[in-house]
Amino acid sequence: LKEVLILTGIISFSSSAIVAKVLVDLKRTGNNETELILGIIMFEDIFLAVYLSVVSGLVLSSSGSVWGTLLSTFIAIGYMLIFFVIARKASGVLNKLFNITSDEIFIIVVFALLFFIAGFSETIHVAEAIGALLLGLVFSETEHSDRIEKLVIPFRDFFGAIFFFSFGLSIDPTTLGGAVWMVLGAVIITIIGNFAAGMIAGRKSGLSHRASANIGLTIVSRGEFSIILANLGIAGGLMPILTPFAALYVLTLAILGPILTKESKHIYNILNKVFKWTPPKVQKKQEKEVH
Repeated sequence: LKEVLILTGIISFSSSAIVAKVLVDLKRTGNNETELILGIIMFEDIFLAVYLSVVSGLVLSSSGSVWGTLLSTFIAIGYMLIFFVIARKASGVLNKLFNITSDEIFIIVVFALLFFIAGFSETIHVAEAIGALLLGLVFSETEHSDRIEKLVIPFRDFFGAIFFFSFGLSIDPTTLGGAVWMVLGAVIITIIGNFAAGMIAGRKSGLSHRASANIGLTIVSRGEFSIILANLGIAGGLMPILTPFAALYVLTLAILGPILTKESKHIYNILNKVFKWTPPKVQKKQEKEVH
C-alpha cells in the first residue's frame, strides 16, 4: 500500500517549474488556455502539501499498528494546519521580526528558520520538504515576501542543482535497467491520462479542442516533486526500485514534456484527422490560439 501511494504521487504531479518555463520560452503566456494551465499546476502544488503530509505520516511512521499509523497521519495534518493558522494570525509578529535593515542578517534569519523547521519536521516524522513548503506559505503572507523572494532566488538554482546532484549520487546505474519497463508503462499512462484530463478540463471551460489539447500536452512534464516523493519512500524503507524508477521517469518526461508542448500543433493535427474534432474551416480560424 505504501509503495502504491508513493508511485501514485510520483506519476501524478506536474513540474510547475518546467511548465512555467516552457510557456514563457514558447511565448504562450497570452494563449487562451494558459490561465487554465497555471490554475491546474497551482492546484496541484496546494494539493501536494496535503498529499505529502498524509503520505509522510503513513510512510515515516515507526509504528506498525493501524492506530500508530493513523496517529502519525493526524500529527502531519495537524502540523500543516498549525502553519495555516500562523500564516493568517501571526503575520504581524513576523513583520516585526523581519524588520531588519541589513540584507545579510535578514537572509541569515530566513535560512535559519527554514533549516530549523525542516529539521524539526523530520523529528516528528513529517517530510522536511513539507516543513519548507509550509514555511514558504507562511512567509508569503508577510509584508516582506517580495524581499525574501528577491534574496532567495539567487540561491534557488544552486540548491536545485545540489538537490538533483545528490539524488543522482544515490542511484546505482546498474539498477536502472530493472526499472525500464515500469517507466515505459508509467510514461504511457501519464501522457494518455494528462491528455485526456486536459481535453476534459478545456472543453468544460469552453475552450476549443486545439486549446484543450495544448493543456494536456503541456502538463506532462515531471520534476522535483516526483523525486521528493521517491526520497520519502526510500527514507521510509520502501522498495529500492523507487529510486531508479523516479530517476528514469523524471528524466524521460522532463525531456518529452517540452517536446510535446512545442509540437502540440502537429500532434493535434494528426489526432484531428483521426477523430474529426474540428472541421477544416474552423481549424484554420483556431490557428491563432497557438501562435
